[in-house]
Amino acid sequence: MSAPSQNSFDARTDLTVGDETYGIFRITGVPGLENADRLPFSLKVLLENLLRTEDGANITADHIRALADWDPEAEPNVEIQFTPARVIMQDFTGVPCVVDLATMREAMAELGGDPDRINPLAPAELVIDHSVIADVFGSADAFERNVELEYERNRERYQFLRWGQTAFDEFKVVPPGTGIVHQVNIEHLARTVMSRNGLAYPDSCVGTDSHTTMVNGLGVLGWGVGGIEAEAAMLGQPVSMLIPRVVGFKLTGEIPTGVTATDVVLTITEMLRKHGVVSKFVEFYGQGVSEVPLANRATIGNMSPEFGSTAAIFPIDDETIDYLKLTGRPAQQVALVEAYAKAQGLWHDPSTEPVFSEYLELDLSTVVPSIAGPKRPQDRIELTDAKGSFRKAVHDYVVNGNAAPETKLDEGVEETFPASDPVSTMPSHAEEDADERVVAALQSAATGASGRPSKPTKVSSSELGEFELDHGAVVIAAITSCTNTSNPSVMLGAGLLARNAVEKGLTVKPWVKTTMAPGSQVVTDYYEKAGLWPYLDKLGYNLVGYGCTTCIGNSGPLPDDISAAVNEADLTVVSVLSGNRNFEGRINPDVKMNYLASPPLVIAYALAGTMDFDFDEQPLGQDADGNDVFLKDIWPSPQEIQETINGAINQEMFAASYADVFDGGERWKSLPTPTGKIFEWDTDSTYVRKPPYFEGMPAQPEPVTDIAGARVLAKLGDSVTTDHISPAGAIKADTPAGKYLTEHGIARKDFNSYGSRRGNHEVMIRGTFANIRLRNQLLDDVQGGYTRDFTVEGAPQAFIYDAAQNYAAAGTPLVILGGKEYGSGSSRDWAAKGTALLGVRAVITESFERIHRSNLIGMGVIPLQFPEGESVKSLGLTGEETFAISGITELNEGRTPRTVKVTATAPGADTPSVTFDATVRIDTPGEADYYRNGGIMQYVLRSLLRQS
Repeated sequence: MSAPSQNSFDARTDLTVGDETYGIFRITGVPGLENADRLPFSLKVLLENLLRTEDGANITADHIRALADWDPEAEPNVEIQFTPARVIMQDFTGVPCVVDLATMREAMAELGGDPDRINPLAPAELVIDHSVIADVFGSADAFERNVELEYERNRERYQFLRWGQTAFDEFKVVPPGTGIVHQVNIEHLARTVMSRNGLAYPDSCVGTDSHTTMVNGLGVLGWGVGGIEAEAAMLGQPVSMLIPRVVGFKLTGEIPTGVTATDVVLTITEMLRKHGVVSKFVEFYGQGVSEVPLANRATIGNMSPEFGSTAAIFPIDDETIDYLKLTGRPAQQVALVEAYAKAQGLWHDPSTEPVFSEYLELDLSTVVPSIAGPKRPQDRIELTDAKGSFRKAVHDYVVNGNAAPETKLDEGVEETFPASDPVSTMPSHAEEDADERVVAALQSAATGASGRPSKPTKVSSSELGEFELDHGAVVIAAITSCTNTSNPSVMLGAGLLARNAVEKGLTVKPWVKTTMAPGSQVVTDYYEKAGLWPYLDKLGYNLVGYGCTTCIGNSGPLPDDISAAVNEADLTVVSVLSGNRNFEGRINPDVKMNYLASPPLVIAYALAGTMDFDFDEQPLGQDADGNDVFLKDIWPSPQEIQETINGAINQEMFAASYADVFDGGERWKSLPTPTGKIFEWDTDSTYVRKPPYFEGMPAQPEPVTDIAGARVLAKLGDSVTTDHISPAGAIKADTPAGKYLTEHGIARKDFNSYGSRRGNHEVMIRGTFANIRLRNQLLDDVQGGYTRDFTVEGAPQAFIYDAAQNYAAAGTPLVILGGKEYGSGSSRDWAAKGTALLGVRAVITESFERIHRSNLIGMGVIPLQFPEGESVKSLGLTGEETFAISGITELNEGRTPRTVKVTATAPGADTPSVTFDATVRIDTPGEADYYRNGGIMQYVLRSLLRQS
């Protein structure tokens, strides 16, 4: 455990709650910290953290004073060390964390240290929620069959996690079939106020998933980090950060009739993306906060990565207390939360307004029903405009009824984004600087007055019947993701809409894959108590599993007849999901356009069967008397939804669902479990393998070196996301990863997903930069994981992995060139791990998203930015150059250079070299220590070795 605080400000005192007395560190009324009273809620949490962990070295009285005297107008420039109270993980990202800890234990023993030093020092909880795939749907046995398939595919991983649960202290696993990590977090795991070792202090967490911010709705400060940062936090290492700017978001008014929490969050997402909140905290305040139910707060917090903020937090108030009571938290814990928050000035007082860096305001009464798409969560569309918006957007994918040419850019022309949206999260097809011929083709594609390129395709199926499929057909309509499944108002709204639809005689179109994947078993309980399951089942919304499913790409295959028709006719079909991400290539390989919507609207689109639909003007069908039935005829009223909530949800429901949350049942407990403190690696395993991070690592770090003779592995455009970089989704047989599995005797049907194989670095390296929508500008008219291999005469096209292997054999270091906001999206550690293991030494871009930049440093890759106003295009870089980067060695002297010299030498003798000073994006001394050690894991291991 960490040493006691130096308590320089004499802030330590006692708080008695009932019969219990707790030590606390005061953050109000402390001499020398008088300005702390005006701080936003989130910064008060950070201030308490520093007071409690002050050690005189990493955390000093000056750091505490700087935070208390925070200047809201200043740009972030003061580094602090934040020590989260706990770590939360999901299994995709959690498995490699445990793999790394197991490897660190072995390395510690080999270096002569005590392997027990590698043990979580803060509570670490992992929820297995990312592995269930919606293979089976629309049947009463879908859940059981999907769980069976899940265990068959993931037995090795689950055995490994069971070993970790027994081998490591303070590490708990929530077994499969229980819920989604963030919903389990707010409903059960989150404490709001921690009680540990005689101290009470604010709950806080970092998580290996960007949507960890969902817990912000409960007044818990937390955000997503890379797996490597989470491992360090588990081992007692603080998170290095700059004191952020805080955006105050004032809420006023009330949500109008017919508007859902999803509509509110899509509106907020659009507003904050336009405003620009990357690397900032967002904090909600004002009279309207008390009108926002806790579930709605969690939905808003969940979407924080979509608008780009580090956190999006609500303060603690009566609504927080009521939710803690409802979800079955112990009475003493609830009392502690209220007493602590009021004693510490953390209780929401709408009559006082904290000081913020920036201000926004939303009158909730102005929100209208909305969806977002077809490829970015911030692209909100008013529902009344949905049909017209679809008809316009479909021309990015279809020309004269046929697939649109991929937006091929002429040499020297790059994709750009409007200045009003500098933090776009996906490349666009036809933006400002696209090839004029392509733009003309797209504009001329409209067919007649319809505005929609039509290509009806007949389908005749023994199971589904006969029908026509066209561009815009909704082939997936999924109620999925903790974003909305944690929210009873939209979930029960969907159930009531399903009841009303069935009673009107409406049915889902036969080509729609309908799935229901709640975020916890409580949803099942209240659906049953409300009597709504039969109606959902009637529409095909049978339970498919408790997990993320469609939202993370685990949508499962489309029915064979549908998939065949889509691919043979090259139809641009659609998914509608109640999730938080709708990036291209993410949801299903057959689906090009993806829209986010509330659960009731998901069912509405399943009934409509197409995005080319106007709910105001077009009926969903006819009732038994032949009368047209419109969406407004089946939409439940707010009063009915609230009455159903009041009658169907109670405290006993939560208590029963979470009573044995770590048990897992017989299927989980019957798994053979390895024993021992050091894991015995199975050399035949294709799921869990010992990674090479510590091979040959000396006890002391070797000096860092400059980079010479480097080649470009990929030249990329703007807004390349971690979905583009990190392996995700299904593994195709003809890819390097598929070939690796085949060579190891794995049948194609057992390939499983990349996410499930994150514990095997061999698979993950082969899938890095392999997204089907990646556009490497070293190649023309090519998408996917390809590059040019300059080790071979003529530099032919090759898989990125194969080329990287050739570069490694030749001793050639690699660089990546990119544009704006490189690394947007989820906090995927494999986006950095895979980059490093491919041999990339530096990534040079116009700008980085926060988490990925940090993760690159954590893997020993230096992030560099082009000079202000410069880019690949303006500097005339083709990607064929050989790169030299000098000035990095200044790090050996304990300094972090602000810039390094980059020289790009062109292959042609007549072409002059390009030289520029790139900005070094190692932003804090802590990050410099990580880089000097070759990465964060090496730094932590050496630190613990010295203490051993």
